[in-house]
Amino acid sequence: MSYFVTGATGFIGRFLVANLLDKRKGQVYVLVRKGSEAKLEAIAAKMGWDRKRIVPVHGDLGKPKLGIGAAQMKTLTGKVKHFFHLAAIYDLTADAATQQLANIDGTRHAIEAAAAMKAGCFHHTSSIAAAGLYPGVFREDMFEEAEGLKDPYLRTKHESEGIVRKECKVPFRIYRPSMVIGHSKTGEMDKTDGPYFLFTLIKKMRKALPQWMPTLGIEGGRINCVPVDFVADAMDHIAHKRGLDGQTFHLVDPQPMRFGELMNTFCRAAHAPEMTMRIDARMLAVVPPAVRGAVANLPPVKRFTNMVLRDLKLPPQTLSFITYPTRFDTRNAERALKGSKIALPDLETYAWRVWDYWERHLDPDLFVDRTLRGHVAGKVVLITGGSSGIGKATAIKVAEAGAKVIIVARGEQELFATRDEILAAGGKCWAYTADLTDMASCDELVRTVLGEHKVVDILVNNAGRSIRRSVELSYDRFHDFERTMQLNYFGCLRLILGFLPEMTKRRRGHIINISSIGVLASSARFSAYVASKAALDAFSRCAQAEFSGKNIAFTTVNMPLVKTPMIAPTKMYESVPTLTPEEAADLVVKAIIERPSRVATRMGIFAATLNALAPKAYEVIQNTAFEMFPDSAAAKGDRKAMRDESPTNEQVAFAALMRGVHW
Repeated sequence: MSYFVTGATGFIGRFLVANLLDKRKGQVYVLVRKGSEAKLEAIAAKMGWDRKRIVPVHGDLGKPKLGIGAAQMKTLTGKVKHFFHLAAIYDLTADAATQQLANIDGTRHAIEAAAAMKAGCFHHTSSIAAAGLYPGVFREDMFEEAEGLKDPYLRTKHESEGIVRKECKVPFRIYRPSMVIGHSKTGEMDKTDGPYFLFTLIKKMRKALPQWMPTLGIEGGRINCVPVDFVADAMDHIAHKRGLDGQTFHLVDPQPMRFGELMNTFCRAAHAPEMTMRIDARMLAVVPPAVRGAVANLPPVKRFTNMVLRDLKLPPQTLSFITYPTRFDTRNAERALKGSKIALPDLETYAWRVWDYWERHLDPDLFVDRTLRGHVAGKVVLITGGSSGIGKATAIKVAEAGAKVIIVARGEQELFATRDEILAAGGKCWAYTADLTDMASCDELVRTVLGEHKVVDILVNNAGRSIRRSVELSYDRFHDFERTMQLNYFGCLRLILGFLPEMTKRRRGHIINISSIGVLASSARFSAYVASKAALDAFSRCAQAEFSGKNIAFTTVNMPLVKTPMIAPTKMYESVPTLTPEEAADLVVKAIIERPSRVATRMGIFAATLNALAPKAYEVIQNTAFEMFPDSAAAKGDRKAMRDESPTNEQVAFAALMRGVHW
């Protein structure tokens, strides 16, 4: 007994061929496009196929009789007992022309080939997509009743099955698998499809929230999915059972989960928070379709929807399946499989394998270039305050990664020493002196840089001034607020406004503002410093809304306490946890690579969240810190007392508990 298989290297095909080789006797002829022999050999080696029983047949799905040559066709005639047609497009996002060629034309050519070689039975792998969006139970003997076939994928799967029913001259059997997911024993899957489109969302939920956190979700329709091994085993068994010609078999879950249940199953597998409260999407049915369509097509709604889908890597076509209306009768399949011990495993028992395989092999983030070199090589990166501390450490890192680094500072000696150090290490670096508290100096810097370098790809506003002094000691020091605002806000803003026009013209750019954890924690004694950084933070949030569509990103780095010359006057900081400038530079590198809206520590996010949820409780914590950490001798102007200043054990313990926060 011999077999002929199209789509043998496809996901279902490779497991079906493995079954035929393991459980049956005879040769297995597989259709191979010329030039794809290497792919066949790779899959054969991976699957452990017996190559002596695999016979490649060169052909093309897009040609009559599959493009099989006359000599080969003569060899095959009368030998093939079972012709399995699996080659097709199983992709909602494929264009209509591609799906027409593979699903419709390919099926017609496969039927011609099966007839020419006088095959015993033509086994057509269709899909539940052939039912379209039928509202209700779709039986195995139903076909013409399919509804909602406007989508190219649904339409071509329906029409290809219709071709088999009307044009196939040899006995045939039709198999309609539901969405096929990974192997129930290994989790193996070949691409992101079906419920896998939800995994990016689940991963984001896991990253943002603890597992015990209840969340809100959608109940939706019933999403039918089955593991590939069940489909391959069922097809192999049914194909060899007598008396079933002309029948259709639903290889589906007879009790499918609703969308919300399915999401929660994979949330548990991923150790992500589950959707505790789920809103039934059918509630939207009370809104007339015309109204829903009109709202969905409003430009702001479409833009917002597209941005969310792009961020979650969800094809727009998947939205219609959240409220999928069709259930599937399985009586034919159940009768055919009775006594075979082939049973659909419970998703709960293998969901963790599916998730684990996706996370290790298919997660789109695995294929994102996360090297600093991949994001800055050959690009112009301007860093203010680049002569020391965080700025110098960042400049060294990006220069090592191949960037053209421009460092800016007020003092020449340290600035040029840093430039020379980078050049000596083989990096590319230019140094410019500028006083960023002087708007004319800022404008001159912008003109010079654009004149000599044409563009700035990444602007890092790092230069800043910090003042630790209580409001009570600031009554007669209004200049403290003026000078922090002048450098930390107006100087940064002047550079942003200077470099943005060129970024906008090129539709590419990234602005990184080094802010402070104090903005999130509302640190006492830092009112002047925090207010100036908060102003820049607020500007960035507003600007991001205007420039995100132009591929220009704004990132705020809420930096925790860093051991730099800026904090040296406060002697207490010598005894509390701080980051090194190199560790702080790693946060800037993270901002460059990921381009998020914000980079912050967990303590900073916790402080901001607690302040938002329980402001009075947070006020008590802040006041406790205010009383515990008095103004420094430097803030009081007592230079003699600065020499004897040292923290108490209580202060050190509190600072360790609130790691990284300025007190």
